Amino acid sequence: MVAAFFDKGWVVFPVEPAVERWAKQALNSAKVAVQASENKHLHQCGGTWFVGLDALPNDATGRVADSGPLRGAAVDFATQNCGGWPALHRGQLSVIYPGYPRAREGEGDAGFRYRLNRDAAHVDGIIGLGTPKRRFVREPHAFVLGIPLTQAHPDAAPLVVWEGSHRIIQTAMQKVFEGHGTDTLSDIDVTSIYQAARREAFNSCRRVPVHGPPGSAYLVHRLALHGVAPWAPHVPADPGGRMVAYFRPELAGGVAAWAAAR
Repeated sequence: MVAAFFDKGWVVFPVEPAVERWAKQALNSAKVAVQASENKHLHQCGGTWFVGLDALPNDATGRVADSGPLRGAAVDFATQNCGGWPALHRGQLSVIYPGYPRAREGEGDAGFRYRLNRDAAHVDGIIGLGTPKRRFVREPHAFVLGIPLTQAHPDAAPLVVWEGSHRIIQTAMQKVFEGHGTDTLSDIDVTSIYQAARREAFNSCRRVPVHGPPGSAYLVHRLALHGVAPWAPHVPADPGGRMVAYFRPELAGGVAAWAAAR
């Protein structure tokens, strides 16, 4: 499994009781968060996506309500192979509904076409700033961990990953950072080389849907290009939508380790 993860850039861990119990508790809290008035602004794309950043009220161990700390094979794998198991931030609740995608507020025609035709593909932690938008590595994540909270059809707006793209992105980032001090890396404009690396990944990497039921978990390499596919026509939905809790803790060692580590 280790070799497959570093070759493909993703892995799905089968259903296990510890994760099932955690997901059940997290779902109860997630339903409250989705309906909370203070999270109204997190409903985007014409109501077809609850962005849910920091919306899950977990503690640093992943505990939600009476769930106990987050445990399971994915946690063990990340601890051993992805730089350890850091304290967790409040999780993202990404909830997709039938009809996704619609244009996000403030999103131009080009941006919406990219969302529709390229799944809004991105590498987490590379942040767009300013007008015109320029991109910088400001959030050097250790990994992306997704835990499904609701049952969903495989074509209900799944996560998609460009298999092997993490190696293309890593080569590009190491090139643009070469010769710079480690304390300056987050201030380097990576826009052009990042866009070129994305195009290379689109042209040379297989686009793979990643899906699992509650009780499973999936881990995505921190440098893998990924996005969310459109909700396919006539695909049924859980009443709560396609809901996934995501964790992206930062990697010890900052941007330098983010670009250099396996």
